[in-house]
Amino acid sequence: MGDRSLKPLTRDFFDRPAHEVAPDLLGRVIAHGPVAVRLTETEAYGKPGEDPASHSFRGRTHRNSVMFGPPGHLYIYFTYGMHFCANLICLPEGIASGVLLRAGEVVSGVDVARYRRENDRPVPDRDLARGPARLAVALALAREHNGLDCCGGDGIIQVLEGEPAMAVKAGPRTGVAAGAETPWRFWIDGNSTVSPYRPHVRRIRA
Repeated sequence: MGDRSLKPLTRDFFDRPAHEVAPDLLGRVIAHGPVAVRLTETEAYGKPGEDPASHSFRGRTHRNSVMFGPPGHLYIYFTYGMHFCANLICLPEGIASGVLLRAGEVVSGVDVARYRRENDRPVPDRDLARGPARLAVALALAREHNGLDCCGGDGIIQVLEGEPAMAVKAGPRTGVAAGAETPWRFWIDGNSTVSPYRPHVRRIRA
């Protein structure tokens, strides 16, 4: 599970507002089995009724119920009918908030991650977990991991302390229709695994 000398982050780490946790997650390592990814880009989503970009904005539903659970748990959702994305829950139980894991550098299990990511063409190392859907594929995160506790010492998925990033930048969120201007996307400056910024484009149905 990556570098076993690294300690898992405690639940207190996540029991804070998402926009404080998100930049602090940069440089940390999320590990699942043989694959470990050093986080290089994250995106924060706030409380119900306050952040129109959050899945919890209009309150609890069957889909987003995990967001209202204890901090340090995974919230996995399916998007565009083809991709899974992974979030880490923040704030005390009952207050939905989370951090989307947008991109990272595979630091352990590169061959396994490449096997999962490649179809008919080779994938450069920098692209193995460059983007939230790619990151989920590299780590083999899917629907069955929704609600999993990442703070348990013996959990199958853990978020490890790593080394907090120093050169952190912040900017508008990407791919969301509302609240995009909120500067809650955070990334390690100059890191090649950070995903390119793409503003939301409204889809027009024929």
